[in-house]
Amino acid sequence: MSSLNETHDPKRSSWVGSANGHGDFPIQNLPFAVFRRRESSEFWRGGVAIGDQIVDLAQVAASGRLSGMAKEAADAAALPRLNGFMSMGPQSWSALRLALSRALQEGTVEAASWRAFLVPQSVAEYRVAAEVGDYTDFYTSIHHATSVGRLFRPDNPLLPNYRWVPIGYHGRASTLAVSGQSFKRPRGQLSAPGAGAPELAPSRRMDYELEMGIFIGAGNAAGEAIAIGTAEEHVFGLCLLNDWSSRDIQSWEYQPLGPFLSKNFATTLSPWIVTTEALAPFRVPFERSSGDPQPLPYLDSPANRSGGALDVRLEVLLETERMRDRGERPAKLSRTSFRHAYWSVAQLVAHHTVNGCNLRPGDLFGTGTLSGPTADEAGSLLELTEGGKRKLVLENGESRLFLEDGDTVVFRGWCEREGAARIGFGEVRGTVLAA
Repeated sequence: MSSLNETHDPKRSSWVGSANGHGDFPIQNLPFAVFRRRESSEFWRGGVAIGDQIVDLAQVAASGRLSGMAKEAADAAALPRLNGFMSMGPQSWSALRLALSRALQEGTVEAASWRAFLVPQSVAEYRVAAEVGDYTDFYTSIHHATSVGRLFRPDNPLLPNYRWVPIGYHGRASTLAVSGQSFKRPRGQLSAPGAGAPELAPSRRMDYELEMGIFIGAGNAAGEAIAIGTAEEHVFGLCLLNDWSSRDIQSWEYQPLGPFLSKNFATTLSPWIVTTEALAPFRVPFERSSGDPQPLPYLDSPANRSGGALDVRLEVLLETERMRDRGERPAKLSRTSFRHAYWSVAQLVAHHTVNGCNLRPGDLFGTGTLSGPTADEAGSLLELTEGGKRKLVLENGESRLFLEDGDTVVFRGWCEREGAARIGFGEVRGTVLAA
């Protein structure tokens, strides 16, 4: 796990004025994305957020101002996808982040020359930062699993394997898109209660799922498991993720093999990937209830117990067409934290590879819906509306059971605690269009 160093110093400030006190991108964060200027023919390249600006890594790499491991890392991060940079491992990621932090800090002699490397975020567009070869979606929230299970199996809401094994399924990489994604309401087989036969129709129960995305860095050879003690050395960073879900397609198809068309039509990612090193100040103990079975040895380690969980605060907002037309602010639906997850990032990596499965740079994990222990921490409409039985009344008087055409869902995420600078993930937003 990453340890604290000078880049985390809460007193460090930047000559980029907008970074100081920025809620998401102060100098203590420095997340990565792939960008270009909007409506341009520029090539895509890596960038780092600092305040309301982007450090153009292609310009940095070409300037000759870095050397050694930091220069090699910048060369890789300047490419149209970050897979090569991700493959280099924690020492290279940390070397570049340290070099950037020193060049961007207040009082450095680099300020005058580095100003030319900045691009305003207001003129940028983004793409998914890595070529994602494989995407695995997990089910890490016991609160979500129990709430959803209670809707379908009131007498046995949580299946017996849940407390022993991180549950996951193989998602669809081809429909991953960056924040701003709009997609048509999916069609599929629907089977109403009591119906003699299913029908092919647009989904009537569209939902979001509040998740985090985990980008794999250096992979492993086929047949060689990654031990939990070194698992996070293989994790580049985290982003926000919306795993859009069609609940009526899902309820008809999910047995016996799990989700298929109910999930594979769209998944939306935030553009900025916050590195595991930047998240170091926000680690908290990974704990289990005394009544629950403790993880098997391959899913357990002293480091995971002492700091395997991450306190990432998460928020869901809904912006309806009427709100946009009237200039109204989006409605807050729920807030929760990643710290409530039943399985840690390291455990997901260790379990995914224990059978010999090889991970590759740029592979993506979804955490599964992140719901907290209370009703107002639910990460989906399925939970907030109790399976579509209770209308959710919004601040402007509108109501929802599930998403309607034109609805935009926004997730935000951030970390804060006393003695550390607040850092954030920006936001991820996506819109449901008519079928």
